[in-house]
Amino acid sequence: MKKILVIDDEENIRELIKFNLETAGYSVELAADGQTGLDKLDSSIDLIVLDLMLPVLDGLTVCRKIRSDAQYMNVPIIMLTARGEEVDKI
Repeated sequence: MKKILVIDDEENIRELIKFNLETAGYSVELAADGQTGLDKLDSSIDLIVLDLMLPVLDGLTVCRKIRSDAQYMNVPIIMLTARGEEVDKI
């Protein structure tokens, strides 16, 4: 079973994503802030859904830390954000 790590500070969003992913057959791990997300990262994670606006460590910092670690640099990351500016999308 593929395992997805969802890192988002809004509980209702985490739970909605978890429900839908588990319904689709995935195993889901949740984290409410950037540091907890990094702490839960392990070799069994196949995909990360990452919010940009997080407490403790923001999403861009979390992404940079993941990409700088050879063990996790190839794990796909889907950025989840309410930001709408073009520069944020790029």
